[in-house]
Amino acid sequence: MTAPAPVLARRLGLLDAVFIGLGSMIGAGVFAVWAPAAQAAGPLLLVGLAIALVVAFCNATSSAQLAAQYPTSGGTYVYGRERLGAWPGFIAGWGFVVGKTAAIAAMALTFGAYVFGPLAPWIAVVIVLLLTGVNLLGVTRTARLTRIIVSVVLVVLAAGVVANLLGGPRDFAPDQPAIPVQGGIYGLLQSAGLLFFAFAGYARIATMGEEVKNPKRVIPLAILWALLLTAGVYAAVGAVLLWRFPPEILAVTEAPLASAAAYSPWEWLTPIVAAAAALATVGAMLNLMTGVGRTTLAMARNNDLPRWLSRVDRTYGVPRNAELVLAAVVCGLVLLTDVRVVIGFSSFGVLVYYLIANLAAFTQQRADRRYPRFLQILGAFACCALVVTLPWQALGLGVAVYFVGVVYRLIRRPDRAPARALVDTDLPEADEPKPRRAAD
Repeated sequence: MTAPAPVLARRLGLLDAVFIGLGSMIGAGVFAVWAPAAQAAGPLLLVGLAIALVVAFCNATSSAQLAAQYPTSGGTYVYGRERLGAWPGFIAGWGFVVGKTAAIAAMALTFGAYVFGPLAPWIAVVIVLLLTGVNLLGVTRTARLTRIIVSVVLVVLAAGVVANLLGGPRDFAPDQPAIPVQGGIYGLLQSAGLLFFAFAGYARIATMGEEVKNPKRVIPLAILWALLLTAGVYAAVGAVLLWRFPPEILAVTEAPLASAAAYSPWEWLTPIVAAAAALATVGAMLNLMTGVGRTTLAMARNNDLPRWLSRVDRTYGVPRNAELVLAAVVCGLVLLTDVRVVIGFSSFGVLVYYLIANLAAFTQQRADRRYPRFLQILGAFACCALVVTLPWQALGLGVAVYFVGVVYRLIRRPDRAPARALVDTDLPEADEPKPRRAAD
């Protein structure tokens, strides 16, 4: 007899979900994405940010509409399978897993660069292992830690913005390091694609559909609130950085917010901003790791990834094997990759993910629709446009990784076999979450 399917407990409310989205977005870009985006867009950096926000809004409405109809773990991987078929679902899930895994590696390296300099890769490995331990203790512990991290980071960012507004623009020496900016329509769209990396964290909320209370109401609200709040933060920070630095200098500034604080009347903020940057990247990693784990869980349930990745820990109600494999892969990436390349690669995977989300939402019936279809058309078109303008390194790596994923699925061909139970018959019953731990 087949064992009961493992389930994830519904423990998160609206505030938890909003903070998880904020933690995924604010840490994912506000300290890391400005330099490559400024190199692409030049003085039109804020226009690129606005384009990225429009694309993110279209994608967010599609995700919110779909999450209300399909409140389960997996996000667009599930929506694509349900609305479009097994292959589109796999393409979306594979894009999310590989893209967000790259994003986690980028955040880990950013953490190391802000705090430990030359030892950044090795310190990144340590922080990945520590956060994996936190995630293995349960999702409500993750949510509580995220609230603390996001609150502290927002206070520091507000202080940094005020400090820079109190000081005038700075004159830079002729030998100040700088590089030419790309500019033009192509550069503007490329900056939007890179900046989209900063907004893509709201997908984290949708992937937790199985752990949110009253998901049909909470998930759509949480996605939109998190996106709008993050947009306000990014607009303020981006405006201050462009006012403080010429684009040619911002493009080569590895820690722009800390550097801006050093040039302000409140120079004592510099180490505090650096510490907040490290804390923000920790928050982003914490939430991205749980999101990738849940999508991996959903894919393993459908045989798109090895079945043993679907095991749910009995005590803490988390996908234990998926979290451990993710930690191992990220540790390998941080020792081999560069931050700028993985940001572009992450954007590639996530834009493909949202292309599938928009197409899936377009097929929903009137009873399940919350937003007009033109938003899904605009979102799908914009995802395609931004993908092709990403740096060639990101495009090449993205195509190669997708090729590997497609070949893997062709070899397994899970769609040939009848649908299987969510748990193999040899999975011990002990892997069901315990009711007594529900308060965790």
